[in-house]
Amino acid sequence: MDQNQALDILKMGHNVFLTGSPGSGKTFLLNRYIDYLKNHNKAVAITASTGIAATHMNGITLHSWSGIGIKDSITDTEVRSLAKRKYLIKRIKATKVLIIDEVSMLKAGQFDAVEKICRIFKGSFLPFGGIQVICSGDFFQLPPIEKNSDEINFISDSRAWKELDIKICYLQGQFRHKDNTLSDLLDNIRKNNIEKSKQILQSGFNQKGNTENSVYTRLYTHNADVDQINNQELEKIPEKEFVFQMTSTGPKDIVDSLKKSCLSPETLVLKKGALVMFIKNNFEQGYVNGTQGKVVDFDVMGMPIIETLNGKKVLVEKSVWNIEDENNFSIAQIRQLPLRLAWAITVHKSQGMNLDSAQIDLSKCFIKGMGYVALSRLKTFSGLSLIGVNDLALQVNDKALKMDNDFKKGSEVVLADFKKLSFNYIGTVQKKFIS
Repeated sequence: MDQNQALDILKMGHNVFLTGSPGSGKTFLLNRYIDYLKNHNKAVAITASTGIAATHMNGITLHSWSGIGIKDSITDTEVRSLAKRKYLIKRIKATKVLIIDEVSMLKAGQFDAVEKICRIFKGSFLPFGGIQVICSGDFFQLPPIEKNSDEINFISDSRAWKELDIKICYLQGQFRHKDNTLSDLLDNIRKNNIEKSKQILQSGFNQKGNTENSVYTRLYTHNADVDQINNQELEKIPEKEFVFQMTSTGPKDIVDSLKKSCLSPETLVLKKGALVMFIKNNFEQGYVNGTQGKVVDFDVMGMPIIETLNGKKVLVEKSVWNIEDENNFSIAQIRQLPLRLAWAITVHKSQGMNLDSAQIDLSKCFIKGMGYVALSRLKTFSGLSLIGVNDLALQVNDKALKMDNDFKKGSEVVLADFKKLSFNYIGTVQKKFIS
């Protein structure tokens, strides 16, 4: 279905799973719905399975919002212990809509634990205590990490998922990828067609890399490779260092959570000539999360001037990341330049970014879906320089493949039922829900 149809279904108050390929506009649609809820004073909790994903929408992790922390399950005794935290009860009782982004990385047990907490704190037998639940994600992305088992239990395996009567909204359309070759490659990976995926990769460029772009962010599977490259490249530049320190306000534990989820470091060192990447959206200034460029100068106040790959120069000032309470008041915030050094970045931390170009090493992929995440960050096939790949990089989880087919069929049923409804009926239900 398209975004407007999905938005209408959201506004009717249904529990929804919003899915689709990378670049189909899931986060954009969520932000549209969040704005709608806030404009109508409907208390919405904005969360995600990881801190990085949460910062994309100025939210917090679901683990922090619910109080479950690092637990994979929760007992009645632990729920009673959480009930002593008055702020937690107040937060959950006030919530009317719960948004959870990047649900592919959330475990089934964690989803059940959050449902149990909401139901008990709300004093209701309804799933999640009657809160509208909006899950968003793509199960072809990186799965949850299971320490002692090879079996992956997605949240769709949970009791809570089965009880929610979730409407599947599978978005069509492509707003990130600008050419058919890249879309064809990603489609074949989603179908687990390894040989066809290899053919597409080999047909367009030399394995050693495409020289069309002179600036690349290198994507690696391991942190050690990334840190080493960024530090080495910065040290090579014989220019003056400019140091930018992160500042913060609010409770220490919440601030620490924000710092961990923000891709910009607490201490950011820049030099003229440094390769950088924006890590936040600012459409007015002309950059988005993943826009690449170089530091070309500093102004009289010592603030960096970045030239993006399309030639646009941007004077960068500090941005704010904050966490809001149920009344949209900021309870904690950090301030730092929305930049990070970008000679290299891990595949994991690239999730959610839109990259103009990338040099990608997939020779050490250790989990299915990792190559798909990396390649789907790109806007164009010509922006790809591939320096290594193994067979695992071009595979997706078999379980995710079956689920995706089921989601497509489920979305078709939801859309067919929706089209049978009259305009007046839809409007009446939406007004009733928002009031």
